[in-house]
Amino acid sequence: MSSEDITVVHLMRHGEVHNPEGVLYGRRPGYHLSDLGRKMADQVAEHLAGRDITHVVASPLERAQETATPIAGAHGLDLATDERLIEAGNVFEGKTFGVGDGALKKPGNWKYLTNPFRPSWGEPYIEQVVRMMAALGAARDAARGHEAVAVSHQLPIWIVRSFAERRRLWHDPRKRQCTLASLTSFTFHGDKIISVGYSEPARDLVPSHLLAGAKPVKGKAKAFGA
Repeated sequence: MSSEDITVVHLMRHGEVHNPEGVLYGRRPGYHLSDLGRKMADQVAEHLAGRDITHVVASPLERAQETATPIAGAHGLDLATDERLIEAGNVFEGKTFGVGDGALKKPGNWKYLTNPFRPSWGEPYIEQVVRMMAALGAARDAARGHEAVAVSHQLPIWIVRSFAERRRLWHDPRKRQCTLASLTSFTFHGDKIISVGYSEPARDLVPSHLLAGAKPVKGKAKAFGA
């Protein structure tokens, strides 16, 4: 297997967002990285500094662009934007979504919870797979024989990983392995995915209640899918 046939695309989740109101911000503009989120981005940029990265691309949302910027800068690259990397659409955008409070307590919202398999509250999982696979393919093609970083959001990253690993797409959001500033790395041989890896270069900066598998804490919304 020639090294020229191997390409790695690191799907990165953005860093922590400044969100004192604890809303599900989804695709809404105006949500930027917190000071801690910027530290996460810088730490991942340092972690990747020695890698053979030739392409950096991000979702158009501010938090993704801000996360990708130090990585592109460390490699002397222009930052590209791909609309297909955007967060999943969700009818609960702008609402609080914490434990024991918020949107789920309101009967008017229950109609959106009827079908967890599609899901009924937002962008269908299969549509996320289609656009994220296309974005992965574009990043792979831009970095043939090298590595690329594509900054996206928790839910689309988890869904495309689940598809690649042949798992069901519907799932318990609390069990997503996609911590803030984590890397879900797809290795391609030619056009075919041959392995998927996962790492958390900024794990020491992530608050414990936001780590994958952490138990929900009342008053501390995880903003699932962010």
